[in-house]
Amino acid sequence: QVQLVESGGGLVQAGGSLRLSCAASGRTFSSYAMGWFRRAPGKEREFVAAIRRSGGNTYYADSVKGRFTISRDNAKNTVYLQMNSLKPEDTAVYFCAAAKVVGTTTIDYDYWGQGTQVTVSS
Repeated sequence: QVQLVESGGGLVQAGGSLRLSCAASGRTFSSYAMGWFRRAPGKEREFVAAIRRSGGNTYYADSVKGRFTISRDNAKNTVYLQMNSLKPEDTAVYFCAAAKVVGTTTIDYDYWGQGTQVTVSS
């Protein structure tokens, strides 16, 4: 069982930056691949970024590539999402998730956080 708690969301102007954090409970964090997803108003939850258990490989949605960076600190049981050059279309609830094998779809992930709101004003 893994419990995930996101933090770091908020209101930011277009062009600004935010860093999301996701703290995981338990001593098995390093055995899970981690992902970030988001759900914009009226839309389905979509993949944003993922990172392998060791942190050696990362994956991004085309819409965020070059602007967002996923990273993890296994010693702190935490995964991060650095978001730069934010756009109004990045406005969404952001969720972190844990999976035994890295993936880019929601069904790949077994555990989910409660989400944190990110709002980007124009």
